[in-house]
Amino acid sequence: MSVDPSARVHPSAVIEAGAVIGPGCDIGPFCCVGPEVRLGAGVVLKSHAVVTGWTEIGDETVVFPFAVVGEIPQDQKYHGEHTRLIVGKRNRIREGATLNTGTEGGGGVTRVGDDNLIMTGAHVGHDAQLGNRIVLANQVAIAGHCVIGDDVIIGGLSGVHQFVRIGRGAIIGAVTMVANDVIPHGLVQAPRGELDGLNLVGLKRKGVARADITALRAAYQMLAQGEGPFLDRARRLADETDSDCVREVTDFILAASDRSFLTPR
Repeated sequence: MSVDPSARVHPSAVIEAGAVIGPGCDIGPFCCVGPEVRLGAGVVLKSHAVVTGWTEIGDETVVFPFAVVGEIPQDQKYHGEHTRLIVGKRNRIREGATLNTGTEGGGGVTRVGDDNLIMTGAHVGHDAQLGNRIVLANQVAIAGHCVIGDDVIIGGLSGVHQFVRIGRGAIIGAVTMVANDVIPHGLVQAPRGELDGLNLVGLKRKGVARADITALRAAYQMLAQGEGPFLDRARRLADETDSDCVREVTDFILAASDRSFLTPR
């Protein structure tokens, strides 16, 4: 066990031999930290938080009470293989959230980027890959192998099917089941997850240029109403566009995927 002298550890906390506690960490009452855990500088574990498994947590991340970070996957194909969870910097993992390590069949690593808010009761499944500045609202469930891009917002009580990709800047309404890939900057709502436009509010808040927003709106209309199959429309759009924002959408659509797409209704 390595505990930096500047770290504060409550006497009731259990820090197992082998754990590494970085400078300025604050480990609250009744926390449990496993033997293969590494906490970066300034990490805060509030009372009753559990961090276990082969888990790394980046600087200034805060784990709230009763969250469980780094437990084994909820996957019947998992048979005890040595897999990881890597959590970046400045994340807020709220009460009762759960984040699992990876599986051998999924690459072995579950990864969460920086500056994410994982709200009460949310779940990040095995081998999921989350980017930066994501908001998972209360009770959101991210299944195994999902890929969630930067700046995505997922409303409360929503679920994301395994292997689904959600592109950068998309927004998912509350109480929504997302069973297929979501294009970057897409707006998804309805109980069975329908693509219902673009996240225009998010684009404007991020200061995206008006010309790029106009190009994205035109691209969406072509994807929604153009001739031929959806992938053919995307290929034509890729050939015709000179907008980097539109190119991001077409690259996402034309990339390899294990799921089909939510298409414009």
